[in-house]
Amino acid sequence: MSHENQEIEAKFYVHTLAPVEARLQALGAVCKVPRGFEYNLRYDDNAGSLRAAHKVLRLRKFDDVRLTFKGPGEALVGALARTEIELIVQDFDTAQKFLEGLGYHVTAVYEKYRAMYSLAQALITLDELPYGNFVEIEAVNAETIRKLAKKLGLNPEAAIPASYQGLFEQVKAVKNLPAKNLVFGEFETIRLSAADLGVEPADESD
Repeated sequence: MSHENQEIEAKFYVHTLAPVEARLQALGAVCKVPRGFEYNLRYDDNAGSLRAAHKVLRLRKFDDVRLTFKGPGEALVGALARTEIELIVQDFDTAQKFLEGLGYHVTAVYEKYRAMYSLAQALITLDELPYGNFVEIEAVNAETIRKLAKKLGLNPEAAIPASYQGLFEQVKAVKNLPAKNLVFGEFETIRLSAADLGVEPADESD
């Protein structure tokens, strides 16, 4: 969900997603998309121009197929703002060929299980990644995100400024991980904590 092609969001690492989902339901949030598998391909040209400019070109398969462009991020108080332009496309394989025809190639693959809820004008996703569980809140401004995080039992000060791919690249370098992509198959024998990821849990541990 973006407002006039502007995305404002914050991510929170949590030990478990069930209490957050229960609070969402108690607050009257509407489940837009039930938990399902999401598959993402990130593209760049041979010169790595997009990465160098802190831009993202992504093809995503979830409840639909979307081609997404994201501009460089701007840090806000507890959130990240960036330009986001999305197009819904009909066929994943054809979209891949289209991007390859333009000279782009896949530079990263990442997977997650995701459920999507809406509450008022906010979009909340519950994400299970190969390296942990996260809550992502997208709203019209950073203050709305902070207030909603508190309602969901999350510490607003624990908001994560990095992207999922950014966290992956960081932890790969720090922990010398052999995984090439952020996919479940490459994390079957790898267990990472919040400390390993360099983040603070936003919820209370059991």
